[in-house]
Amino acid sequence: MNSDPIRALAVDDNILVRAGLVSLLEATGTVTVVGEAGNGREAIEKVVELRPDVTLLDVRMPLLDGVSAVEELVKTAPVLMLTHTEEPEIIQAALRNGASGYLVHGAFTADELSKAILEVVAGRGNPLSPVAVSAMLSALRDPATASDPVSEGAAQDHSARLGLSQRECEILALIAQGLSNAEIAKELFLAEKTVKNHVSHIYAKLNVSSRAAAIASWNGVSRSQVG
Repeated sequence: MNSDPIRALAVDDNILVRAGLVSLLEATGTVTVVGEAGNGREAIEKVVELRPDVTLLDVRMPLLDGVSAVEELVKTAPVLMLTHTEEPEIIQAALRNGASGYLVHGAFTADELSKAILEVVAGRGNPLSPVAVSAMLSALRDPATASDPVSEGAAQDHSARLGLSQRECEILALIAQGLSNAEIAKELFLAEKTVKNHVSHIYAKLNVSSRAAAIASWNGVSRSQVG
């Protein structure tokens, strides 16, 4: 069995919180912090440079928040959310974007954190604080309250008809509701640049050049009927 310590990247914009986390992790003897970052953009750069075994990620940060950064970060290493944020919609979005677990500061001990990190790195579990468990149960009991703007069945129907991914369907559904790119980014916890990229891909797949034409396609109206 490999006895080398787990290499972690600690990401939090609060320097004091980050320092406390680093001290806590180093004291476990099973985790070593190989790098630190103060926002999502820096985290993406660091994870590519350092190739850690796991990224410990806060939610609310400047430049690029944690929920928006997850999709890119998980391409390199699993992500464990480690934050004070308890809003159910944010918890659901973080896990939907690929986070392997969600722990809230104050709801775990040093031993529990160490165990959670081991589980995430080994791919054996999805550690959740009680508030995160409640958020996921709420989404299961009432899918309509989850932050996805399109139901699963509707998304599949539109995806098959239009040749779009589920994420592109979510974005186009919000475009059809009249939301701007900035509003969509806030709704889906994405960076506005990410939304713009998705919109460009949607236009290309639908062979349209305007929001009106894209909305018409979403609503089943042919391009000849637009304008």
